[in-house]
Amino acid sequence: MPVSSTDPASARVDSWTWAVRLFKTRSQAASSCRSGHVRVNGTPAKASQPVRMGDEVRVRGGGTERIVVVVRTITKRVGAPIAAECYRDETPPPPPRELLAAVPKRDRGAGRPTKRERREIDRLRGL
Repeated sequence: MPVSSTDPASARVDSWTWAVRLFKTRSQAASSCRSGHVRVNGTPAKASQPVRMGDEVRVRGGGTERIVVVVRTITKRVGAPIAAECYRDETPPPPPRELLAAVPKRDRGAGRPTKRERREIDRLRGL
């Protein structure tokens, strides 16, 4: 996609992540930056850090990490199809459900395991 003359050379990371719909609100984007959940080119980003074309932005949230590369810088929120053209998603696919289902879970509210149950858990883990 060609860069138009109205696109800025750089944009604030909180504004850009909000504009391309990685966050619902700009305040969520800024607070995520303050908490250290947003990284630009591998370093933790402050909300005012500029992003340029070619930068790699990692956003952690909801138990997953999204990895996107900036294709176009925008500062205003646009429609979803246009926003999707402003970045290239390089997030690895999630692990298969079968792998996640193989991990045994203890029932909620079952309390602490007894000594016998702890031994069984250790035996299951191979310890």
